[in-house]
Amino acid sequence: MFTDFNLGNALEKLIEKLSGWGEEIILKVPNFILAILVFILFWNLGKYFSKFLKNILLKKVGQESVKSIIARTTFVVIVVIGFFIALGILDLDKILTSVLAGAGVIGLAIGLALQGTLNNTFSGVILSFLPNIQIGDWIETNSHEGRVIDINLRSVTVLEADNNFVLIPNSKIIESPFKNYSHTERSRINITCGVGYESDLEFVKKITSEAILELFPQNANEEIEFFYTGFEDSSINYLLRFWVNAKDRKDILLTQSKGIMAIKKAYNENKINIPFPIRTLDFAKNKFRSETLSIINKKEIEE
Repeated sequence: MFTDFNLGNALEKLIEKLSGWGEEIILKVPNFILAILVFILFWNLGKYFSKFLKNILLKKVGQESVKSIIARTTFVVIVVIGFFIALGILDLDKILTSVLAGAGVIGLAIGLALQGTLNNTFSGVILSFLPNIQIGDWIETNSHEGRVIDINLRSVTVLEADNNFVLIPNSKIIESPFKNYSHTERSRINITCGVGYESDLEFVKKITSEAILELFPQNANEEIEFFYTGFEDSSINYLLRFWVNAKDRKDILLTQSKGIMAIKKAYNENKINIPFPIRTLDFAKNKFRSETLSIINKKEIEE
C-alpha cells in the first residue's frame, strides 16, 4: 500500500515536471525561431559585408592576400556577434558565461595541443601583410618552386611548373629563406661555356658579348660581364652575366636558351671551337710492345 502510494506520487511529479517543460518549450519556440533567423541574418550579412569590403573599400590595397585575410576576419567577427545575440534571445546568457569561464582552461589545453596549427595561423597573418610575397609571385622555398596561388591562415598554395599544387605550411616559409623571382623586373642571367686552347681569348670575349648584346640590350647602369674562370682538361672556361626582363623560372630558362643558341651561332660563323672532353684509352700498348721485343730478342740469341 505504501509502495503504491510512493509510485503514484513519483509518477504524478514526473508528469507535472514534463508538463512544465512542455509549456516552457512551447513558450520558447518563438524565441528559438527568432534566434535562428537572427543567426541566418548575421551569416548572410557577414558574407555580403566581407565581399563588399574586399571589392569596394579595399580597392587601393594592392596585395590580394591582405584583402582575403581582412574579408575572412570580418565575416568571422560578424557571425560571432550574431551567435551571441541569438544566445541572448534564448536567455542563455548565464549558461554562456559559465561556458566561457570553462573555455579558458579548455582553450589552454587546446592551444598546447595545436601549437603547430596556431603557429601556421599567426604566420599566415604575417605573410598576408608582407610585401615580399604576394599572390601571383613566382617563389622558390623549402625545395619547391612555383607560382603563389593562395595565402590563407594555414598554408601557402604554390602551383609548380609541372601543374601540381603544393601546400607549404606558413611557419615553414616564415622560418626558412625563400627566393621571389617576381619581386624585381630585371634579373641577371648566368651562362657558362668553354673554348679551345687554340682560341684568341680577346676575340672570343668580343664575339660573345656582341652576340648577347644584340639579342638582349642592356639598360643604363647595366653591362655584360665576361670572366674567364679557369683552365680545364679540354677547354678554357668562362662565365657570362647579363640583365634581362625575367619574373619567373620560365623567363630565365627561355633567356638562357636564346643566349646559348646565339653564342653557338656566333662561334660557328667565326670558327671558334667549343671542345668536348677527350679521353685517351690505353689498351696495355706498352705491355704488348715490351712482350713483342722480348720474343724478338730471344729468337736472335738462339740463332
